[in-house]
Amino acid sequence: MVVALALRAASADGMPAAGVVACALCCAWWLGFLWIAHRRIRGLAAVSAPGAPAMPYAVGAVICTVALALCGAVLVGAG
Repeated sequence: MVVALALRAASADGMPAAGVVACALCCAWWLGFLWIAHRRIRGLAAVSAPGAPAMPYAVGAVICTVALALCGAVLVGAG
């Protein structure tokens, strides 16, 4: 959702520099989140009884989610 907002805001006329940077960061954080999710799915497919996610992946997912929320807040403020 935030990435869609970022792309919409980036296409608007008169976008401030903070908005462009926030848009780029949103896209980067979203790709990071997708990478973490992909790793988790591959890990779940490799075992018969899934366990808890590894701590680095859980922390990474939380960081990406919070960062996307912050970028979205910047975009709403800039747009």
